Amino acid sequence: MKGLLLDTHILLWWLQDSERLPQSARQSLSTHGVACFVSAATLWEIGIKRALGKLEAPAALAPVVAEEGFHGLPVTLAHAERAAQLPPHHRDPFDRMLVAQAQIEGLTVMTVDKRFRDYDVPLFPLH
Repeated sequence: MKGLLLDTHILLWWLQDSERLPQSARQSLSTHGVACFVSAATLWEIGIKRALGKLEAPAALAPVVAEEGFHGLPVTLAHAERAAQLPPHHRDPFDRMLVAQAQIEGLTVMTVDKRFRDYDVPLFPLH
């Protein structure tokens, strides 16, 4: 495994120290030597939902992500092209971007969203 790509809810649960975050995820995210990535698309999604009043999150998440030791993953043209070519198993454009980024970058997606299973992308086993 080259690294983990966190879905939006995983990042939020980590930052909130939520009991909803499975113990296996908590252990992997706190293990030294495991590279954890947060997509720019995730911060965009959180910002949109925060602006709409759908969730509470810090306005400036990039420094928080860095403080947690996670790596930012920019959205590239190659990521955008791959996301556009994916079969329409999942209608959420942010999740489709995560799938594309994981495929191109060789990352394992950490999510509880079962719709990711329909794509050819490695998933972190959460229990």
